[in-house]
Parts: sequence; C-alpha cells; structure tokens
Amino acid sequence: MKYINITCLIATFLVLNACNKVEKRIKNKDYSLTKYVDPFIGTGGHGHTYPGATVPFGMLQVSPDNGISNWDWCSGYHNSDSVTIGFSHLHLSGTGIGDLTDIRFMPVNKEVDLTAEIKSRDDVPYKSAYSHLNEEASPGYYNLDLKDFNIKVELTSSLRAANHKYTFKENDTQSVVVDLGYAINWDKALASGIKITDENTISGFRFSTGWAKNQKVFFIAKFSKPILTYNLVKDGNYVEENSVEGEKTFAQLFFDEKSGEEVQIKVSLSSVSIENALENLNSSGSDFNFDSVKTNAESNWELNLSNIQVESSNEDLKTIFYTALYHTQIAPVTFSDANGEFRKENDEIEKATDFIAYSTLSLWDTFRAEQPLLSILQPEKVADIINSMLSYFETKRVLPVWTLYGNETNTMTGYHSIPVIAEAYMKGIEGFDINKAYDAMKTTMMQDERGLNHYKKYGYIPHNLLDESVTITLEFAYNDWCVAQIAKELGKEEDYKYFINRSKAYEYLFDAETGFMRGKNEAGTAWKEPFDPKYSAHRVGAEYTEGNAWQHSWFVLHDVENLIKMHGGEDNFTDKLEQLFTESSEITGDDVSADISGLIGQYAHGNEPSHHIAYMYNFANKPWKTQYWVREILKTQYNISPEGLSGNEDCGQMSAWYVFSSLGLYPFSPASGEYQIGSPIFEKSTIKVSETASFSIIAENVSDSNIYIQSGTLNGEDFNRTSISHKELMLGGTLQFKMGSTPNKEWGIKK
Repeated sequence: MKYINITCLIATFLVLNACNKVEKRIKNKDYSLTKYVDPFIGTGGHGHTYPGATVPFGMLQVSPDNGISNWDWCSGYHNSDSVTIGFSHLHLSGTGIGDLTDIRFMPVNKEVDLTAEIKSRDDVPYKSAYSHLNEEASPGYYNLDLKDFNIKVELTSSLRAANHKYTFKENDTQSVVVDLGYAINWDKALASGIKITDENTISGFRFSTGWAKNQKVFFIAKFSKPILTYNLVKDGNYVEENSVEGEKTFAQLFFDEKSGEEVQIKVSLSSVSIENALENLNSSGSDFNFDSVKTNAESNWELNLSNIQVESSNEDLKTIFYTALYHTQIAPVTFSDANGEFRKENDEIEKATDFIAYSTLSLWDTFRAEQPLLSILQPEKVADIINSMLSYFETKRVLPVWTLYGNETNTMTGYHSIPVIAEAYMKGIEGFDINKAYDAMKTTMMQDERGLNHYKKYGYIPHNLLDESVTITLEFAYNDWCVAQIAKELGKEEDYKYFINRSKAYEYLFDAETGFMRGKNEAGTAWKEPFDPKYSAHRVGAEYTEGNAWQHSWFVLHDVENLIKMHGGEDNFTDKLEQLFTESSEITGDDVSADISGLIGQYAHGNEPSHHIAYMYNFANKPWKTQYWVREILKTQYNISPEGLSGNEDCGQMSAWYVFSSLGLYPFSPASGEYQIGSPIFEKSTIKVSETASFSIIAENVSDSNIYIQSGTLNGEDFNRTSISHKELMLGGTLQFKMGSTPNKEWGIKK
C-alpha cells in the first residue's frame, strides 16, 4: 500500500510539473512550440489535410467543408477553394478516399429554404464565400469570417466534444442550419433524425454508407441561448413537429438577437447512442467557456509537441518539423465513448474496459513510420491500438487492413496490422495479450482472402490470377517474416520455420536480367510481357499498387542483404538505386494513379512504397548516398506552403517520415527494432523517451551543404555504424555527429 501511494504521489507530481511547464511555455509565446504549427500546410496540392480544430488523437475533428467531392477534397477542404457549406465534426487527414464530414452546422443571418433539392454545391442555400485573408488556424483552434452572412465562426475541441462560437453582427438574425442530408457525394444518407430535446438542446442521428459501409453517428448539441423557433425538414418537406426522421433531414434554429451577439454550441458524437453522446458531452464539461476549452486544447498540443525539442536557426525548418509532428498526432482517432463503448461494423456494441478504442487505422501507410514514432512517444497508445485491432479481429477472424469508423474497408494490400503487433512486442511494449495477438496474426495469414489462397498454393501470387500480384506478394512476405519473429520469441519452432520459409516469396518474382520484381504466371515459367518498368495501371491489370516496377521492386525490408546478392553485389545494387533517383520521371500507361507524385527520377515520395528506399544504401556500404538522397528528399518534398506535402498525408505517415528523417533516423523495417541513420538537419534534437530520460542527437557544423557524417559518438564512445536499436534509444543518452560537405567514405562501413 505504501508503494502504491508513493507511486501515485510521484505520478501526480510529474503530471502537475509537466502542466506547469506547459502553461509557462504558452504564456511565453517566444518559447511556445504551437506557434510553429501551420495547419494549412498540406491543405493544398495532393496533401488532403484539413485545417480545423482537434486535439491529439481526438474523437472529433471540427472543420470547414467546401462541399465538393473531387479527389483533392477528400478531407472536405482544399486551399484552392473559397466557399463553405458549413462545419462538420468528423474528417479524414490526408487519405486518398473521402468519407465522413458528418453532422454539419452552418450559422446564417436569414431564413433559408431547406426544401429545395440539392444536386451540387451551387444549390446549397446556406453556402457562403470566404477569404483566406480572414481565416486562421492553430493547434486546437480555427476561425473564419463568412462573407455572405457577416458572421465570425470560431471552433475548438476537447477529446470527445467540439465547441463552436458564432459572432453575429448587431441586430442581425441569429440562426443555425443543421445539415444531415447533403453528403458531398462521398457517402449516401440511409436514415437521419433531429429532435428538439429542450429549449437549449437538440439530438439526433445519421446513418450512412460510403467508404465505411455501416456508419452510425449519434449526436447531441447544447446551445448557449434558448431556441426561439425552428424549422424541420424531412426529404424536401417541412414538418410541423418537434422531431423529424427520414433519409435526409435538416433543421434551421433561430435565437434571440437581442440577448448578445454570440451563440455558442457544444457538440458530442457517439457511434453507439444519443445517451452515450450526452455522456461524452458531460465528460467534457457543461459550461460554454470557449476560451477555456481553446486554452486547454492548446496546452494539450503544447505538451505533446514538447516530446521532441529541435534547435535550429532556420525558423522554416521548425515550422515544417512541428507541423509534421502535429500531423502525426491527429490519427488514429479516439472511437470509444467515455463509458468505453463503441460500435463495430456488425452493429455489435463492445466495451473497452482497460483500453481506449481507436479507429481510422490507415495501416498500409502508418506501419512504416507513424506507428514506430508512436512506439517512442506514445507507447501506451500503441497498446490501445493493438487491443482495438484485436477487437476488430473478432468480427471476421481477420486482422484489420484499413479501419474507418469501426468498419473494415479492405483498402490497400497486405495485412499491416501484423508488423504493428510484431514491432510493439519486439520493442517491449506491454498492455496487450501477445498470445491472443499471435493467434490473430497466424489465423490472418493462414486464411484464404485477398490472395492468400494463391500465395499459399504457389509461394507467390501469379499475375494472371490477381491484380497487383507483385505488390501483394512482397507485402505478404514481410507480413510472414513478422509472424515468424513472434513465433520464434514464443518458442513456436514449427511455426517459425513455416513462416520464415514463406517470407522468401520475393525470390520467385525477382528477374535478375532486368533487376526488377515482375509478374509471373502460375506455371512459374514466364514473366508477364510486354514489360516497361515505368508503366503503371491503377488497380485493373496492374502488377503494382499505385506505382510501377521502379517503385515497388525494393520492398524486401526483412532481407536486404539477400536482395543485394540477387542484384549481383553491392555495386550493382547501388547502381540500380542510383538509376532510380536519376532516371527520367515520366510514368507510362493510360490509367496512371494520381498517387504517384513527388517524383525524383522514378522515386515517388508522394506515396508510401518509396519511403524506405533512400536508406537502402546503408546496407550496401554506401551510407553517404543515403545521406545525400535523404537530404534531397527533405529539401524538395516539404515546404511551408499549403502545397507543402508532395502527396497524401495518409494519417500521419508522410509527416512521420519527415520527423524521423530530419532527426537523422528512420525505422526501415519497423519490426526489427532498428533505426537506420540518415542525415540530421538540426543542430540538436532532444526526444523525451520517458519521464526521466531523453535521447539527444547533436549534429556539429550541420548546414545545407554540410550533409555528410564525418564521425560519430554514442554517449562518448565511438559510433561507426549505420543503425541504432530501439533499446539504445529508449535508454536515453547522446548521439553526436560531426558533419561536413564531402562524404567520409570510411564512416559506417561494414568491414
């Protein structure tokens, strides 16, 4: 009992101490880290991010909707636009498919006709123009002036609630439209409802099908003023009642303009019920102190951003870095309610009793660097994510591929929940049942869906039996290697032998004559012809997922040494790598994926399959080449404009690459527990690895030209290798490099 009390006192002291430091830092704006975050970075080009308000891993993302369903509006917003149809509460950060934008509120200063059919944004009677000059965003806060209605909109958020503050002009009509019908074509409303619960409260639901096939959203909203009158609409008709249900429902609420110019709203959602939404709302506080919620959100972000401190005289680098770190902590999102309940795709209500359930699991992207970053900064969340995945596993006895609002979308290739689990266990992260997790891993890789039937039969996937056969084979091979590592750790020798043997599947597809991974027929006797390594098809008729042979032939994370041998040795291998980066950048084909972006030669940084490739020189005794190309990517693929991401942000992965690489590290094969060394760009970086320890990376003489490592020390001892282990990192200490403008071709060489 004494031990428990002392532990609690220490924990309380540490939390209070951290909060005091954060509060002081926020008051001192010169020192604040949130000032470096620009949520508009990534909202232009193909970044697909949103600028609205959320907290780290928050359930709600309250943000403006432009009302367009084009690809670059997947988040609901694009910086090239200047019209909004309102502010909804669920958004995706950087995905290549659109959905959500549920439960939309829009303040207006006049009565509008909600019965008219809406076929496009032009038909929306409550849309408004705006200027980016009158738009602001910072971590946990967003504001916008609506030109058409002369209303200032401010938004902020807590973990399970969103706060709106609308400031109307004096004597203007004060009204809010609630839109549960217009879906921007990303999904289809199946049923919705709105109820005037009392004079200050409305509640309702919206059921829809889209990317998430079974999305059920319940909500409650409390207003700071009484609702004087209201109009309710069901499927194009006004209803004279205090509640309405139909496929598409709308409401317009009116408030007393003589009782002050502000209307505040608190909104909470739930996947389970209106009652749970109310509990979520109550758990977030019952008052309408918008500024207090905003300050708390900012403090939350400041605390999370302070886990890594970077030092540089280049303010733009700090802006790119801390905006990237911000983007890595937006997803996955909290999905379980305050009472632990959440809905699965089969409508089963589960209760997370000892973890927080998460959704928006973009695993094909995030297993590469986003999840490894969380393993350092938020290991407890990694355990919660794994427990969430194990819960989703029980629905169909298959681990998640891409989970959206509790729904399995089966988007993208492979089963990359498997490396997430393997990485966590190999790094010593606790809080989940490894035996239960291993059973899920093995069961998943032994079933027959998504090409595994062919993979088990032939040892690879023949190109004539399944599209994207090369990518799927290579990714299954890595998944198998991850299963094998856990089997070995658990003493399951037969399983280890089986999966480690199957992880060599990439060998079937390597064509030594061309140096590429290629589609092979089911007889194993012929490559698919004709062959053009620059050719890309999108899905149908493709051998590669969102890419071509140049970009996908390097995915052998678990056995680079053997891949080098297959290429004929280190020089042949690095010559081929160099050709990748210096080849002309045209992509051939009639249906080229828009995801192939951020090209340096044929290297495509705008999509995840390329993200590890620059680090492969380390394995072939040319680490200075890794240092050169990593710096080139950092310099050319990120900037401080809205177009500052060269491709989809993909729920934190694009930004996680930057965070790691700018520090001088990269989790090349996440489940190995090793980080490859690149080229740090900051004079000093300090990573908080525990409450009592930190790990610093110092780069002496670093500059735009001094990109090459001359020598290194780890805790004062000579450091002459191109990798460092997670264990070494988490012990804390100092990794120090001397940088120069010419390569030291002796450093990091394996003798």
